[in-house]
Amino acid sequence: MRTTTTPAPFLLSITLLVSLFMLAPMLLSVMAGLVNNYSAGLKSGLTLRWLQEVWEVYGSTVGWSIALALGCVIGTLLLGVPCAYALARSRTRSARFFEELLTLPVAVPGLATALALILAYGQLTAFRQSFAFILVGHVVFTLPFMVRTVGSAFQREELRALEEAARSLGANFRQRFLGVLVPAVFPAIVAGSLMVFTLSVGEFNLTWMLHTPLTRTLPVGLADSYASMRLEIGSAYTLVFFIVILPVLWGLQYLAHQVQKHHGT
Repeated sequence: MRTTTTPAPFLLSITLLVSLFMLAPMLLSVMAGLVNNYSAGLKSGLTLRWLQEVWEVYGSTVGWSIALALGCVIGTLLLGVPCAYALARSRTRSARFFEELLTLPVAVPGLATALALILAYGQLTAFRQSFAFILVGHVVFTLPFMVRTVGSAFQREELRALEEAARSLGANFRQRFLGVLVPAVFPAIVAGSLMVFTLSVGEFNLTWMLHTPLTRTLPVGLADSYASMRLEIGSAYTLVFFIVILPVLWGLQYLAHQVQKHHGT
């Protein structure tokens, strides 16, 4: 039977064109934040004053956004990993219904989820005005991603056999779960954590609805800078976003790669 193959140079060309199409707007935005006047382009000269203004006005959003994303990862780990195990081991119809119910925050617009949280807990003034309120919203939004990722790993047949072997040797549930199952699905946990962190840092719709003037995050500050400041300041804010977030994402991806490499050997 004759088969046809696509030439490698053609695939490489398509990849380069797609990459250029995706990167060009970001590169232009970065350039706009480093020139004196975007309308004049590079002829106006390079400057760091827009970055300085962004840091003076919105610098506090950087630390809060990273802390919020890390808190979201911790929250989804504490809630999502046990939940993923329970759903993977349960064969009841109610478990399947709960699993579908858990994905609703992903299907429903973030603004609707935020409005529901405000209606339910908005009267708790101290809670409403704190970052904990936004954290709850982020956990609700990202929890399905952690549960789905880790749950797929828990469903592997070899893990069921491994758990039964540990049970037959006298291990209690805590010993089986923490000593056997969690290490076995650790690559999936790291992958889920990376996904949750990325989604939390970039989430805007839900955060915009839940935030207050004292609880702004990076995406909310970015929207505010584009709406109320010069284009150069908004673009400089985008550059700050890249400078702060990309090293963290690369570090998490490196950790995930090292974990997968370790478990593969």
